[in-house]
Amino acid sequence: MADTTGSTGSTGTPTPSSGTDTGPRKSSWTYIGPGIVVAATGVGAGDLVATLVAGSNFGYTLLWAAVLGCLVKISLAEAAGRWHLATGRTLFDGWASLGRWTTWFFVVYVVIWGFVYGAAAMSSSALPLQALFPDVFPADWSIKPWAILCGLVGLVFVWFNKYDVFEKVMTVLVGVMFVITVYLAVRVTPNLGDAVAGLLPVLPDEKDSVLNTLGLIGGVGGTITLAAYGYWVNAKGWTTTSWMKVMRLDNRVAYLTTGVFVVAMLFVGAELLHASHTAIAGGDKGLLDLTEILEAQYGVATAKLFLIGFFATSFTSLIGVWHGVSLMFADFVERHRSARVTGEEVARGDRDRGWPFRIYLLWLTFPPIVLLFQGQPFRLVILYGVLGAAFMPFLALTLIWLLNTARTPADWRNGWLSNGMLAVAGLLFVILCVQQIWDQPWSEFF
Repeated sequence: MADTTGSTGSTGTPTPSSGTDTGPRKSSWTYIGPGIVVAATGVGAGDLVATLVAGSNFGYTLLWAAVLGCLVKISLAEAAGRWHLATGRTLFDGWASLGRWTTWFFVVYVVIWGFVYGAAAMSSSALPLQALFPDVFPADWSIKPWAILCGLVGLVFVWFNKYDVFEKVMTVLVGVMFVITVYLAVRVTPNLGDAVAGLLPVLPDEKDSVLNTLGLIGGVGGTITLAAYGYWVNAKGWTTTSWMKVMRLDNRVAYLTTGVFVVAMLFVGAELLHASHTAIAGGDKGLLDLTEILEAQYGVATAKLFLIGFFATSFTSLIGVWHGVSLMFADFVERHRSARVTGEEVARGDRDRGWPFRIYLLWLTFPPIVLLFQGQPFRLVILYGVLGAAFMPFLALTLIWLLNTARTPADWRNGWLSNGMLAVAGLLFVILCVQQIWDQPWSEFF
């Protein structure tokens, strides 16, 4: 999103990509890939529920906020991808250049976040499977067997497949998500006049409407996977500035896809829930509530089709995190074993064949199984919430730092548009982070 073109050398620390450029001269739809992966991974079941609830509570009033949220994510992912292509270095290598504090934050974050997220992702993927096949396992086992099976399938799939296969599977699952969400949006017969009016930036006249609005802007598709985008760009084989236009097109397609998911689910919430004053549960179980409503309104076939889309949404997030965050963890380990950390190594597949990648894969899969049986430790969940809230402002503000200094070749530094969007993103996420920390039950923590 930077308003700059070309590529030059730099007297700073960056290693600009030049000399061996073999990328395309212009962008093309045929190259699209990493964007689909980041879109699928970033939008989980919880994000769709948040959008449904927004539609349920406010109708179409916050449609503009959902669209703005997609634009904010475009700026963040574009900045991460531009860093990788312009410098030839990975994002973690850039963070390390800002000081040791970034390393400590990242390590604590991925260890705690991965432990709790692993259980959440497996449970989310299990819920629709249990609803689709209720008689496979005894009812008193709940969703645990399905959750463990999803985690193990994700582990085996990512362990034995390279990026190309991973991307193809993600693309198929995104296609399933896309078709089903658009079908549902059409089926509920949205009021297009109200939808167009919802593009005007108006706040609902209700309590906490500002925080609800900010949460919708910042929440959908806003995870550590935005930082993983640059790694997927490299894994695709894009390592030089000749791929910059392709990366930008790919990134826009990603968040256009995200926008379709968000708008479609907001339509469903506005028409199916808001009009009838129907409430659904928070979290992933809200989608099971929606399944029952869809079955009552449109029949069993539509309800089961939605469950398939629910599974595709959850499982893409699972395998996307299993792959993308494991790549980032592997990069962290390699950064401390060797000062040479480049996107070329990611492109060759050096990262996803090494033991650091696979150790983090195991960490995401097996320790969280304990949480499926014992429940999530209270203090750990609070730390998970705080660290998760802190990551997005960390990402936005460090990207501003990296892309406005000599660490980035001059021709690829931020322009006014990128700086403006990243600053808005940073401010938004700081506000949400403070609110999240404030809302934690600290009196019960100690």
